[in-house]
Amino acid sequence: MVSKGATLELAVLGLLHDSPLHGYELRKRLNLLLGWTRLLSYGSLYPALKRMLRAGLVTEVATASAGVSRRQRIVYRLTPAGAEYFGAQITDVGPSAWEDEGFNMRFAFFSRTDSDVRLRILEGRRSRLQERLDRARTSRGPAGSDRYVTELQRHAIESVEREVRWLTDLIAAERSPHGDDPQAPPAPAAPPPTPPAEADQPEHLP
Repeated sequence: MVSKGATLELAVLGLLHDSPLHGYELRKRLNLLLGWTRLLSYGSLYPALKRMLRAGLVTEVATASAGVSRRQRIVYRLTPAGAEYFGAQITDVGPSAWEDEGFNMRFAFFSRTDSDVRLRILEGRRSRLQERLDRARTSRGPAGSDRYVTELQRHAIESVEREVRWLTDLIAAERSPHGDDPQAPPAPAAPPPTPPAEADQPEHLP
């Protein structure tokens, strides 16, 4: 399973791939990327940046701010090693790319991959969700079970079904003659995030 810490590091590398950023701007863009369901604190961001600095994936440069105080601020830049690592991660089509955390982040950077990579990740994700759907359908409680547990199970099944339909539409779009055309009509709107399976509860950031 891909940890939230690894997903955060991938998101940081992806944003720094576009341009160097200081901590405040980086956090703001990460919150836009990760969505309202997961607001990022500095207590999560800066430990991740320190790990990436030690690994040589990013570097930091002190620059003077434009304000009256002229205080220095730290700007983070992607290193060649960081760019290489980011490229390898977003083109990884293995099982880690199909799980909730890994898939969502790779999907956010799909425009930087080619159609073959996108198709393999989308098909892997759909296959993984279909397995989850089959398990959920066979493990539903018997008639007369607790009403609210039954509703929760129904909601989870419907959420996965929606995402499977969305993935099927995306796969068809990728296979179309215009799948690699940036001017092609937009892809279907993303469904709400799929609730993780019981056995796949997300880890906490370090």
